[in-house]
Amino acid sequence: MKEKIFLYYTSDLHSHFENWPQIVGYFNKRKEKHKLNKETYWLLDNGDHADRFHPITEGLMGKGNVELLNKAGYSFANLGNNEGITLSHDDLFHLYDDAKFDVVCANLSSLKEPQPKWLQPYQIKTTPQGTKIAVMGLTAPFETFYRMLGWQIDSPIDTLDHYYEEIKQQVDIFVLLSHLGIYDDEEIAKNYPAIDIIIGGHTHHLFQNGEKYGDSVLTAVGKHGTHLGEVYLEWDHSKRCLSKREAYAVSTENMRKNEIVTEELESMREQAVEHLKETVTILDEPLKIAWFKETTLMSRLTNGLKEWANADIGMLNAGVLLDHLNQGEVTYEDIHRICPHPMNPCKVEITGDELLEIIRVGHTKKLTEIRLKGLGFRGEVIGKMIFSGLEIETVIGEDDEERVRTVSFNGSPIQRDLTYSLATADTFTFGRLFPEIAYAKKKVYYMPELLRDVLAKALLEKN
Repeated sequence: MKEKIFLYYTSDLHSHFENWPQIVGYFNKRKEKHKLNKETYWLLDNGDHADRFHPITEGLMGKGNVELLNKAGYSFANLGNNEGITLSHDDLFHLYDDAKFDVVCANLSSLKEPQPKWLQPYQIKTTPQGTKIAVMGLTAPFETFYRMLGWQIDSPIDTLDHYYEEIKQQVDIFVLLSHLGIYDDEEIAKNYPAIDIIIGGHTHHLFQNGEKYGDSVLTAVGKHGTHLGEVYLEWDHSKRCLSKREAYAVSTENMRKNEIVTEELESMREQAVEHLKETVTILDEPLKIAWFKETTLMSRLTNGLKEWANADIGMLNAGVLLDHLNQGEVTYEDIHRICPHPMNPCKVEITGDELLEIIRVGHTKKLTEIRLKGLGFRGEVIGKMIFSGLEIETVIGEDDEERVRTVSFNGSPIQRDLTYSLATADTFTFGRLFPEIAYAKKKVYYMPELLRDVLAKALLEKN
């Protein structure tokens, strides 16, 4: 006898709910078919379903995302870094209290007891025909950030080593929800042949069809719900092996929206926004933004960041603010609207020589016009780099490039061999835009506060 088993999954939705009604509508149709044919199916999410750029996630602190997964009928979910390190310890500890699905993430635990009741390393399900399937979750090990928030994040490979034989001996089919990225998935497939399917994510890669790698099949659906995942398994009961393993990424672009889900999202958005209606301040005049020049609003934010971190200098990119603030009442909803990024304040120590290079690069058109994607940034372009605590003199050359002539700190030229503290966004400690920041030996991250918390404080103190 050969048994058909179907897995449907999402990964890295990042609260892009514009595609959610299509996804759920498609899943519902498939579920009806499988129920009619008495076939086994499960829905899985591979993490980063929640992203605090969206008002639903911000206003309900991820609880709305869990409710959506419940209503869609999910069976399993893994944690991504957006669930793991953009929420406070308490918010994450209780995030899945009402989940009607199994949360599997083997390399995460709380640094202090008790552990969340919902958190488990893996789960084993048995189909009506007696086939045993394990679903295990692993997430990206941002050790510094997790520890600051009160969580222990272990090496995914060490964790897999710990559970691998234990799981292998109990099941017929081994499925891994991997929020680790494509390169780790390939290494796991190479070294752990008992894993049949690796559902990948984190690096937002897309496999239109499953990629055979070693003895495993790798599958991934990119990001933002532009695709959903299908996995078809056929278990041969007589031979005790998988006779078929197929995986597909299905585009959601032309799928019909489920109107009920659309209405649920709108209702949830209204509920979430109510939590963000609290007044932050009242402005006597509007505050405008401009991505390629300094504005009063951007100066306030950059100076507020410098003061927040008690640093010598503040530096932020003007592209971090996405909209103007109107005269009158400013609420937390407004603050979230103009600064939705899940980016944390950070302070690094650099030499004067490194600081001068950062300032030079920060004034180039090449950098300011970069259309940055990821690393917590949810805007369009980097924009002009704004500095606080420095006096910078520049000139515009014949090539229309702005060049730095002099830089002073407290009225004196920057000393190349002295150490300065620089407050900025954690984004610049991850990428290659400013190697001097990324490779700084001393970094301090401020968590779980986000840049918009700094902005709210700066606006409140100025009015």
